[in-house]
Amino acid sequence: MTGKVIIKYLENWAPKEIAWQKDNPGIQVGSTEVKIKNILLALDLTEKVLDEAIKLNCNFIITHHPFLFYPVKNIDTTHDNISKLIERLIKNDITVYSAHTNFDFTFEGVSFELAKTLKLHNIRFLKNLKSNQFKLVIFTPENHLEKVAGAVFEFGGGKIGNYTNCSFRTLGTGTFKGSELSKPAIGQKGNFESVAEVKLEIIIDSWRLKDTLSAVKKVHPYEEVAYDVYPLENENVNYGAGAIGILQSPMTQGEFLKHTANCLKIKNFRYAPGKKGKIKTAAVCGGSGGELLTEAISQAADAFITADIKYHDFHSAAGKILFIDAGHYETEIVALNQIETRLKKILDNTGVKVFKFKGNTNPILFYNN
Repeated sequence: MTGKVIIKYLENWAPKEIAWQKDNPGIQVGSTEVKIKNILLALDLTEKVLDEAIKLNCNFIITHHPFLFYPVKNIDTTHDNISKLIERLIKNDITVYSAHTNFDFTFEGVSFELAKTLKLHNIRFLKNLKSNQFKLVIFTPENHLEKVAGAVFEFGGGKIGNYTNCSFRTLGTGTFKGSELSKPAIGQKGNFESVAEVKLEIIIDSWRLKDTLSAVKKVHPYEEVAYDVYPLENENVNYGAGAIGILQSPMTQGEFLKHTANCLKIKNFRYAPGKKGKIKTAAVCGGSGGELLTEAISQAADAFITADIKYHDFHSAAGKILFIDAGHYETEIVALNQIETRLKKILDNTGVKVFKFKGNTNPILFYNN
């Protein structure tokens, strides 16, 4: 099993193309061609994480946070901690791969796992991404319909939520007249031809379009493939920010605060009380999600759990929604469970083991006077 296979598997679920524009997901150090011995999962890359990887014979590390986030201007292994990590990784032939905001924005990603940890049900995205899809319309003879549709489906086209292979098909008539230089698959050049065709319509993510069209042209019988590409303003139901769900039974604010502490195994967190009444619907966003406050309120959430909340945002929430800052590390670390589960499926019977870092990479400590 090579790193390339693992990366393709993960990015089919959490594509890099949905990541925040200024993010740096993907390979941090190393090679995609590395033959994997074992894999270590961690939220961040630190010296202790690297120590454990070496101890467990892991030559592939997957982190949530990229440790190369800003451009590296020089590698000074005497004074710079990042440079020291790079040196040790290279010397030990260890590859590091990061899935950051693409992991945040994907279905069953960070926020979904946080919602599950808080025992929410009927979980969906709090805010779907939009304007990153096309409608691909292809005109094809009836006898080649399934081959053409299959080529699009193979590259991820036609996925809408829990459904795949979604398309719309309309029977019609296509006409054409080939020049003397043409090589028509049907009829004769120079003749006006009329052919029974199907108009095939399929939604596809923008980053998959180029490869999909190449695949279609290989199986389509026509010398010149007739197709249209329409940009969409639709919300992409497959990707989004945050998550929202409902509790099995309503709780008072006090009960929900205790519930949050118990589920996330934390003792201290900040919050602003919401409106009176019980908590039934809760919104979440792993990591920094304060900008989704308005969305949580508009969707009638009774509580919103995220991290890195600003002082004035607490003011905006007070009396409207129970607003909880449960910590950046604390709201994201649970998401490694999903990566572990998915990797174990593809690595079954390969001999490759998946480990989660046993320590804690949270740099924030609480002072008790």
